[in-house]
Amino acid sequence: MQKLNLPEYKIKVKKEGDKLFALDIFRKKYVSLTPEEWVRQQFAHYLVNELNYPPNLIVTEYSMSLNNLSKRSDIVAFNRNGEAVVIVECKATTVNLNQAVFDQIASYNMKLDVKYLIVTNGLKHYCCILDKENSNYIFLEKIPDYNSACG
Repeated sequence: MQKLNLPEYKIKVKKEGDKLFALDIFRKKYVSLTPEEWVRQQFAHYLVNELNYPPNLIVTEYSMSLNNLSKRSDIVAFNRNGEAVVIVECKATTVNLNQAVFDQIASYNMKLDVKYLIVTNGLKHYCCILDKENSNYIFLEKIPDYNSACG
């Protein structure tokens, strides 16, 4: 898989026929190892290993209903009270992180109402706070660690 702008974490991979599958330790099952999944897995491990997010408080492919449509956020991190605190939208390295990506994560936030929104394609990572009053994003210099995100 492609080298990302993240430390590389060992992900258990198996091959079935000509397809690769990665063990998602958060979902506790093997999932198809697409370029987006590679970014999702590496970024989730980054949250755990570098920023001290407890693995049992991270959900990958978090399902929600939005305007009567079933949606899935790539990564949602929760505090110890079960409240969502961070949403991460992952894209393949070939995907531009444009306004549509930010609009997508902002729509998920209408349901989850978290403080921190992160978008990544594995090469670039943006963390922001949605300024609802001005319909704008306030970009942060760094991604908050778990204690800061929950504080």
